[in-house]
Amino acid sequence: MEFFSPEFWSTLLAIVVIDLALAGDNAIVIGLAARNLPKEQQKKVIILGTLGAIVIRSIATLLVVWLLKIPGLLFIGGLMLIWIAYKLLVEEQGHGNMKPGESLWAAVRTIIIADAVMGLDNVLAVAGAAHGSFVLVVIGLLISVPIVVWGSTIIIKWVERYPNIIYVGSAVLAWTAAKMIVEEHFLAGIFHGNTILKGTVTIIIIAGVLLAGKIKNNKKDPNNA
Repeated sequence: MEFFSPEFWSTLLAIVVIDLALAGDNAIVIGLAARNLPKEQQKKVIILGTLGAIVIRSIATLLVVWLLKIPGLLFIGGLMLIWIAYKLLVEEQGHGNMKPGESLWAAVRTIIIADAVMGLDNVLAVAGAAHGSFVLVVIGLLISVPIVVWGSTIIIKWVERYPNIIYVGSAVLAWTAAKMIVEEHFLAGIFHGNTILKGTVTIIIIAGVLLAGKIKNNKKDPNNA
């Protein structure tokens, strides 16, 4: 992939959207971890927590990028990502057991550990979108993680006010999953050179995820139908 080509920018945009779409939990954790600290310490926690999250997640994503080169794992990763895209639409996660940080370093530690644990879906999604480009992984994280940390409360308010944003993020995840599946090496005999079949499979996966999520959400809340 050539730097600053249309493919470079579209892939980078996909990575940033994925990061932000999966950032809700991380944003909540950041807010809880720092809320009881003095204002001047909150800024330090934000900076140190951001740096720690970028380093940990960069390493984890680069490892996954390498693992996805093993035959078959791209296909498996794509299937996992389809499930993650669906869960993003329908899963309601509680955070009642999260405790606010009582000291600067306790808050930083909480942010970094929570980001590492809850960022597994994010790592897989970004690795799939990057297609082996370590540079894109790092640039995407440098752009999105600070946005998540500094704009955590804004992101949460956006999602609450415009819930359809989640559907955009889920669609990007499903699109990434489809790309991983159709580009799997052992399926090359089926998809290689067949752009119509690739496009059809991609549309089916995206539409299937969004439709399944919409149906599930309508069952939980008939008023949204």
